[in-house]
Amino acid sequence: MLRIHANRTNKYCDGLSRRSFVQLGLAGMGTAGLPAILRAKENSVEAGIGRKDTSVILIWLDGGPSHMDLYDLKPEAPSEYAGIWRPIPTNVSGFEVGELFPLQAKIADKFSIVRSLHHGNGDHFAGGHIMLTSRWGATGADTPGKYPFIGSVATRVLGSRRAGMPANVAVPYAMSIGLRPGYFGANYVGIQHNPFETEGDPNAAAFQVANIRMPDNISLARLEDRRSLSTTFDKLRRDVDTNGTALAMDRFERQAFEMVAGDAARKAFDINSEDPRIRDKYGRQSWGQSTLLARRLVEAGSTFVTVHLGGWDHHWDLKAGMERYLPQVDRLVATLFADLADRGLSDKVLVMLCGEFSRTPRMNNGGNGGAPMSMGTPGRDHWGNSMFCLLGGGGVKGGRIVGSTNHLGEVPKDRPISPSDIHHTIFQVLGVDPTLNFINHAGRPIPALEPGKVIDELL
Repeated sequence: MLRIHANRTNKYCDGLSRRSFVQLGLAGMGTAGLPAILRAKENSVEAGIGRKDTSVILIWLDGGPSHMDLYDLKPEAPSEYAGIWRPIPTNVSGFEVGELFPLQAKIADKFSIVRSLHHGNGDHFAGGHIMLTSRWGATGADTPGKYPFIGSVATRVLGSRRAGMPANVAVPYAMSIGLRPGYFGANYVGIQHNPFETEGDPNAAAFQVANIRMPDNISLARLEDRRSLSTTFDKLRRDVDTNGTALAMDRFERQAFEMVAGDAARKAFDINSEDPRIRDKYGRQSWGQSTLLARRLVEAGSTFVTVHLGGWDHHWDLKAGMERYLPQVDRLVATLFADLADRGLSDKVLVMLCGEFSRTPRMNNGGNGGAPMSMGTPGRDHWGNSMFCLLGGGGVKGGRIVGSTNHLGEVPKDRPISPSDIHHTIFQVLGVDPTLNFINHAGRPIPALEPGKVIDELL
């Protein structure tokens, strides 16, 4: 049985309170079958990408974090631009981060920052769609996704790195700008490649992931027999099923069986078995424990794990928001890189930190169109002309700054980077051919990514 949850989500700046939703797009499902996927893997090798055993942890700052307050501070700019905090030096000469990131400052040699990322759009939906799918295709007036999440494309090609693990996972859920799965949806590459959502709070004492345990009244032999019967039934149905649903259900069924019958997934999701000292380092709150769970999943064999950290739409009360959020981010990012290094996983796991856009370099007066301070203390509004992306691990060099912005942080000054460049770099790390085509709902072949270039100075 498929359950579609419609939980309420926090309001965004447009004042709407959206319900999360799942779109079950069926057309085009299964258009690139197993032979095509196997050919794609061989094409990747021939293109020089090579077979790899790498994974990605994407820490998604939903709502739009400010580059001017995190990784690209401008202390010499006028006060309304420079903002509240000042930069501090790191363990890499010439590399500075915001003063609320003292832990990351000690390990800056493990990650790099792209400071010249931009897409030029201040619409939450347009920005989220392009950052997560590589393409334009959504706006606040037309919110449904039209292209697949880059993680879904990658895991469609690669599968999981270890048998019995879900390839594409979201902790605690796949959501962008209040839409679930939103732009994390697989769309025309097949709903079976949507992220597997853990749901719940990994910091809760009774945290468990549903549907990965054997039912108490069913033995493995009985489950295998039931699967055999179901497979026989589905074969008959598949003869007349032309919309791809049967293929999707086959994939769901196979993955569910592997997860229930084996113990790899159960062990990986059992965060309560983790060393309490490690849990303490990540932080005993939802964000820290979600990040720890992501590390457990990639270590066990998941290929692409997204950690959803929402609440970054700070049009006002920026100071209070940053003082609440940034210490948590500092702790979880620094601990994640140290933990991966301790486990010998630094070269196998790419860590990314970004959101759909940034915030205006010039701070507002807290009025949001009304009297100054009527909504709260000053904040920053939407800005897609200059953004950041943190990347480290998985073969990406640390201690590098790629590109820069002008003296007010408004636009790239040199080495402008597009979202597609970020995505091509991710695919290079994972070993996915970006020219692979998938058939969309209209029956047209669409390349996996928009044109872009690998950020060579990071690899």
